[in-house]
Amino acid sequence: MIGNIQKVRFFRTRIPDFECVPGCHDCCGPVTTSTVEMARLPVKTEAEHAAALAALNCPHLGECGCTVYAERPLICRLFGTTPRLPCPHGRRPEHYVDAEIERQVFAYFESARHVLV
Repeated sequence: MIGNIQKVRFFRTRIPDFECVPGCHDCCGPVTTSTVEMARLPVKTEAEHAAALAALNCPHLGECGCTVYAERPLICRLFGTTPRLPCPHGRRPEHYVDAEIERQVFAYFESARHVLV
């Protein structure tokens, strides 16, 4: 049986990249992520979490955008790569994420414990 760490690694390689609108962070609101992914992110203080939540932002959103872009959670990677989570500016990869991979990612979301980033 594949563990959650391996699942996350697998999914990360299957979600296509695309170029965002420079300076945009419209999809960088509060999100939940698995504890496996959370462990890869820098720890933020309660005050940083509270301030981000009050602003409806992610605590990893900095002045120049996502400060953890290379390690961003799967939910963040899905934005703009599927019709279910469209980019508000219409940006997207040439091909959306494979429908079966998307189904598996959402099944993982349902099966794994998630916490607020």
